[in-house]
Amino acid sequence: QVQLVESGGGLVQAGGSLRLSCTASGFILDAYAVAWFRQAPGKEREAVSCISQIDSTPAYSDSVKGRFTISKDNTKNVVYLEMNSLKPEDTAVYYCAVDPSPMDCSLVVGVVGADFGSWGQGIQVTVSS
Repeated sequence: QVQLVESGGGLVQAGGSLRLSCTASGFILDAYAVAWFRQAPGKEREAVSCISQIDSTPAYSDSVKGRFTISKDNTKNVVYLEMNSLKPEDTAVYYCAVDPSPMDCSLVVGVVGADFGSWGQGIQVTVSS
């Protein structure tokens, strides 16, 4: 049974940093594509970062490129999202998601409505101005 639990969210001032963690259980992380999505109030959910299980090359949406870094520790079954230079427009509920299908992450990031097989419960990130 695939389970994903996010942690590390909270309130931060603009320009600050947060690191989100997604602890996975019930499957081997290395065999799955992993992604971080976010959904802001009144907006649709979009993928902001993704790592494919094919080549482990990270991909980012234009809105977070250069500020966010996705990484994973296959030995601990944890996925991270390091978020720097945070802006008020980064305020959203952030979700970790995984999918066993071979994934071209360049086709996922920045896309509204991209679907992954399993999701975490989401965690709030609020950036104050």
